[in-house]
Amino acid sequence: MESPYKGKTGIRRLMNAFGYSLEGFKAAFKHEDAFRQEVFLAIVLIPLAVYLSKTPIERAMMIASVLLVLIVELLNSAIEAAVDHTSTEHHALAKRAKDIGSAAVFIALTIVVSVWGLVLFV
Repeated sequence: MESPYKGKTGIRRLMNAFGYSLEGFKAAFKHEDAFRQEVFLAIVLIPLAVYLSKTPIERAMMIASVLLVLIVELLNSAIEAAVDHTSTEHHALAKRAKDIGSAAVFIALTIVVSVWGLVLFV
């Protein structure tokens, strides 16, 4: 069965999508400690990127790497919520899904460290 909102088009669809996105940000911020920590990190790092970068490309890379962490954390949180909705019992596949999501966040954080290190120290 499809969502009754799937048939919406045009401005109504955009307004619905924007509302769902805001709800997603609110839910992640309210329920996910890691997302809150990464938002606060972004609040510090993005202005620093503007201040410390020498070229627009450096600035874009530094900011994009920080935003990538937020994107990956949102996806990881969605995976965790979906897995927990399915079952809160210990299951090898549930653990694997959560561990893989966590690994993705780790890679995104590694990208931040790599980009910032290369821009600032090379």
